[in-house]
Amino acid sequence: MKVELNYKGQNFQTDLSTPHDISIPFEEGEGHVLAWYQGPVKMEAVRMGDWVGDVKQGAGVNFRNIFFNPHAHGTHTETVGHISPNLESINSHFKEYFCFANLISLLPVQMESDLIITLEQIKAACPSPADAIIIRTLPNDDLKLSKNYSSSNPPYLQHEAASWLRESGVRHLMIDLPSVDREEDGGKLLSHHAFWNFPEATRLEATITELVFVADAIKDGFYFMNLQVAPFVNDAAPSRPLLFELKKI
Repeated sequence: MKVELNYKGQNFQTDLSTPHDISIPFEEGEGHVLAWYQGPVKMEAVRMGDWVGDVKQGAGVNFRNIFFNPHAHGTHTETVGHISPNLESINSHFKEYFCFANLISLLPVQMESDLIITLEQIKAACPSPADAIIIRTLPNDDLKLSKNYSSSNPPYLQHEAASWLRESGVRHLMIDLPSVDREEDGGKLLSHHAFWNFPEATRLEATITELVFVADAIKDGFYFMNLQVAPFVNDAAPSRPLLFELKKI
């Protein structure tokens, strides 16, 4: 389905039937992406007496309990409730399901023992960001779909960059890493605080999405985005960002 869109006086056309899915699904068992020292996702058939919720074992339906952590097992979107003493659930505050987004690819810079995405890199790649920004880190390969990030000190975002994105009006920050902050930072979470402007003038509507995966076939550029978030009353929930290519008309 082709639709016409307008962004800051410019007209575009997109086809809503051909999205690029940049999410990592939540899958059971070993061999899937992991972070934050958690074990794999578990999906277990419900047992009630002699009845087992598994069609293979004679039940009429599959009826499973699922144990997972939204921050550790796949693509997820979070609100300031992640660092606030208040719940500030994603279900309450996330209301912007469609927006325009910039996709950029950056090679993190070595600084002492860390790899960091810097303010200078982001400003050079995207001097005038849209409503959302998606950061794809380099090198980029399918190992991101199965990597265990725990205790690996992954790259992260310089907090000055998070501040600049906030000041530039970016409401939705997306990255293909388990966090915008250092894995172990003593609980400072400087980029989370900077992007949400917490606690000074907290941006309740702003979101951070982590553990996306953007295949190489999807080129850097300007996109229309549909961000689908599961309706959990929690600080974070599994999500599915869809990118739609734009043609200027």
